[in-house]
Amino acid sequence: MDLGIKGRRAIVCASSKGLGRACAMQLANEGVHVTLTARGAEALKKTADEIRKAHPGVTVTEVAGDITTPQGRADVLKACPDPDILINNAGGPPPGDFRNWTRDDWIKAVDANMLTPIELIKATVDGMMARKFGRIVNITSAAVKSPIDILGLSNGARAGLTGFIAGISRKTVINNVTINGLLPGPFDTDRLRGTAKGEAEKRKIDVEQVLAERAKLNPAGRFGTPEEFGEACAFLCSAKAGFITGQNILLDGGAFPGTL
Repeated sequence: MDLGIKGRRAIVCASSKGLGRACAMQLANEGVHVTLTARGAEALKKTADEIRKAHPGVTVTEVAGDITTPQGRADVLKACPDPDILINNAGGPPPGDFRNWTRDDWIKAVDANMLTPIELIKATVDGMMARKFGRIVNITSAAVKSPIDILGLSNGARAGLTGFIAGISRKTVINNVTINGLLPGPFDTDRLRGTAKGEAEKRKIDVEQVLAERAKLNPAGRFGTPEEFGEACAFLCSAKAGFITGQNILLDGGAFPGTL
C-alpha cells in the first residue's frame, strides 16, 4: 500500500534506538525526510547513517540533544521548522514507591512525558493546519490503559498528556491534522532486556529464562518487534489515516483484558 506521504518531513524524537528508531526507519521506507533526535550522539549517527545508506533519496538530519529541555526542542525545530509529521517520544521515569517520590520527581516526569510533547505540538500544529496536512503520534505506554503500580510517575504524566490530546485532537482534524497515541506493551527493545537483566541477576538465573517466562505470559506468546511498531506508526502518519484522531491504540499482543 502506498501510504501517500513520500516527500513529507518528520521529526522523530528519541529515535536512535528502540521504538523511536523503528518509527524513523519505517517513515524513511515510505520516502519521508526525517529529522532524528536523541541524547546519545554516537547511536544517533549510527541510525542516521543506516537510513541514509538504505534510502539515498531521503534527507536525514540528526540533532543530538535532550528533547525534554527548551534548548533541545529549539535545536530540533531549527533543523525542521515546518514538519508534516511529529513523533513524540521520551524515556519513561523510573519505577518506585510513590511514598519516596518528591515534588521534583513529579515535575521531572511531567516535564518529560506530558509538557514536552505539548510544547512540540504547540510549536508545529498551526503550520500543519495551515498546510492542511499533519500527523502527530505520541508514543506513550500500555500503562495509560492498564496502570502499573510501580510506574506511578509514568502513569500520571502520560495520562495527563492523553487527557489533553482528547480535547485538542477534535479541534485540529477539520484541517486534516490528526493526533493519536500509540501505546506499546512488551516490545523486544534494550529497555525490556535491561529490566530482564536486573530480574535475572536478582533471581540468579539466565536472562534468556526471564525473557522466555515474560513472553509466555503474553497472549501472543511473544514480545512485539520494533519493526511492527514502526509499521503501525507509519500507517497512522499516512494520508490514508485522516479519519483517525484522538485514539489510543494498544500494541500489546492482547495483554489488556478489557473490552474497550
